[in-house]
Amino acid sequence: MSQPSEVSVNIEYCAVCDFKRQCHELKEFLNETIPEAKVECQIGRRGSFEVKINETLVHSKMQTLAFPVYKDVAENVRNCFEGKELKSVQQQKITECSIM
Repeated sequence: MSQPSEVSVNIEYCAVCDFKRQCHELKEFLNETIPEAKVECQIGRRGSFEVKINETLVHSKMQTLAFPVYKDVAENVRNCFEGKELKSVQQQKITECSIM
């Protein structure tokens, strides 16, 4: 795998679910950790919090029902800059769950 000159991270989030805060937390974390990465948040499908690095899906809340571990996303971004293979990231433990 060749080393890309630019790495972009696209975070699709659900506005109805109010995941904007989590999106901006991850964006801020990545900007502080790897300032050379281009990170953008965009409103997407209901229930979504999908993270793509250079168009490769590394996390899907729609599949896992959890948010990603931010440091694992950052590690994948570093790996992408180094031309290494991207992997699915770990999920945060679900701590809040209410059944009505």
